[in-house]
Amino acid sequence: MSAETLPPQPPPLPATDPPSSPTPRISIVHGPVIVGAGPSGLAVAASLRRLCVPSVILERSDGIADLWSHRMYDRLTLHLPKPFCQLPHLPFPAYFPSYPSKDHFLGYLHAYAHHFSLRPLFGCTVIDARFDPAVSLWRVTAIRRDLSDVPMQALSPSRSSDSLSESSRSTSSVSSETLTEPREPEVVEFLSPWLVVATGENAEPVVPEIKGAEGFEGSLLHSSEYKSGVEYEGKRVLVVGCGNSGMEICVDLCEHGAMPFMSVRSGVHILPREMLGTSTFGVAMKLLRWLPTKVVDRFLLIMAKMMIGDTEKYGLKRPKVGPLELKNTTGKTPVLDVGALSRIKDERIKIVSEVESLTSNGAKFVDGGEMAFHAVVFATGYKSNAPLWLKEAGVLTAEGKPEHSFPNGEKGIYFVGFSGKGLLGASVDAIKTALDVSARWTRLSESKDVGL
Repeated sequence: MSAETLPPQPPPLPATDPPSSPTPRISIVHGPVIVGAGPSGLAVAASLRRLCVPSVILERSDGIADLWSHRMYDRLTLHLPKPFCQLPHLPFPAYFPSYPSKDHFLGYLHAYAHHFSLRPLFGCTVIDARFDPAVSLWRVTAIRRDLSDVPMQALSPSRSSDSLSESSRSTSSVSSETLTEPREPEVVEFLSPWLVVATGENAEPVVPEIKGAEGFEGSLLHSSEYKSGVEYEGKRVLVVGCGNSGMEICVDLCEHGAMPFMSVRSGVHILPREMLGTSTFGVAMKLLRWLPTKVVDRFLLIMAKMMIGDTEKYGLKRPKVGPLELKNTTGKTPVLDVGALSRIKDERIKIVSEVESLTSNGAKFVDGGEMAFHAVVFATGYKSNAPLWLKEAGVLTAEGKPEHSFPNGEKGIYFVGFSGKGLLGASVDAIKTALDVSARWTRLSESKDVGL
């Protein structure tokens, strides 16, 4: 299956307060409001649907999985085997390779949404979300554009909340019926007892501020804008960052006849993607059932040294903390080698130190070196965008991560895809969230019936 061709990604979320004009239209939602139609949002919506709980998915872009559709390089494959990456309740097709490609994964996500009849409200940018204690509801304000259908997951809504007071603003109840397509962007306030934040940890590109960047005359881009090395044939390209994306982009550049240089600032754990005839991740998961993390880390590092050698002699120092412990404490993922290390060893990929500044035609490094480059690619990762719109105090850390660990559900808010454990962690969060919301939804429905 191949990915659909979708329009370019929308502009970043505005960091301003909701506009005072026009007056928002209110939509009452009789299930959770889910923000984000990526893998996390789809997983929790599907899990809720299986429990007969309606939901509404709000998505700022024009299609599902915007990150995967528009901001991933062409050669990308999933870093872990498919059993660890599939979403709940629907496995990957048997004919998919062990490590599905980006196009395979996008095709799977579209099939997943179709299978569970998930209909996100696209073109709907959330700009504010706050809990209203007076009515015990979340007020989620969004700008809605160019959409004609309403995303109710199969069930028609129950009665409107008695605690909602009428106002001069127009009020509607979100249902499976089709609304008239707005002729221009419309401000809508969604009201729900539950809010599921499913925008994930990788919503906005992180681009470091480097002195001299404004004067660099070559191509300057984030990895989210990089697609293929075909346009860099014969060119010198500096890749800033040595994680999985940085390594794979360097491999891609090599394969297209470019000359990649990788800037390494800190230590990195490189592990073979497979060992003992199976995936390294699978081996680690099995060992963690019986052994402490530190012991498993020692085993992985011993095996890595036997299989790929000492990476430090090539300028890739290992952190003092083991790969799994480092992942658990900082979220930094070890690199699973897909061919970069052999190219580093034969110097087709050259390792350079941390960038001190950019010049008009290249870069200066902290070790005093200076080189000329045609392009600079920042493989420096992503961050959460939740702080831009989730304005409720006490639910986010300064880094945009959940303040409290799951499960919590305090004030009816849940986070899916923020565990730092990839697609597998998002799937686990989605199932737990759906079960907790389902229990609360059932109690709320029963209390309304009793009150009749």
